[in-house]
Amino acid sequence: MKKEIEKALEKEKTSSAWKRGVVQYAFEVLDSMGDGEITEKNLLGGAKDWKQYSEGGCSLIYDIDICHRLCTPSEIKKTKDGGHRPNKYETWIDVQARALYQAARLIMKIKREVEK
Repeated sequence: MKKEIEKALEKEKTSSAWKRGVVQYAFEVLDSMGDGEITEKNLLGGAKDWKQYSEGGCSLIYDIDICHRLCTPSEIKKTKDGGHRPNKYETWIDVQARALYQAARLIMKIKREVEK
């Protein structure tokens, strides 16, 4: 099942920086999960939600890395390589948690399609 999901992720259209980042997170989350049934609980690896997963260092930990993964060149410049907050409501860890949530949704959607 994992291999089929990875093949589908490789074919996923990634026409935006955000989508490319989400797909990259999806690959990493799948890889870190190890063996076993693919469920959101197993993808979370013990964290209660994607914010805790992100805050706990289970993914990228530096603002600059998160910024470069999810942003366009103009957004990177505007935020000074992640030195400034992405917006007035979120930190970079919050933005990463949102992207991880979307990555998990993508994995589960592909899993349902593969199971048909």
